Amino acid sequence: MIDRSELKSYSLIRGSFSPDAARQLLMSLVNYKINFHQQNDWSHRERFGEENPAAVKRAEELSQTRDDIAQLVEQASAMGLNMSIKSNIEIELTPA
Repeated sequence: MIDRSELKSYSLIRGSFSPDAARQLLMSLVNYKINFHQQNDWSHRERFGEENPAAVKRAEELSQTRDDIAQLVEQASAMGLNMSIKSNIEIELTPA
């Protein structure tokens, strides 16, 4: 049985990437998350006839993150640098 209060941590991304590889990896991840929230909003609209404010807000935040990442990738590319990327995911079981 799993201890509900135990926090699990997993390394999702860890490494040094060329700007092109970083762009592909990060944009795929961010675009997937934007799409997830947009679909969540669409589903909520279909069921309840109104937008899901949390999903809309998160999609907007992630769109800004995507723009920021694109700019950072362009800077790294222009400077001839690689990008070191580390991303962990933390999971904790919580009451429904």
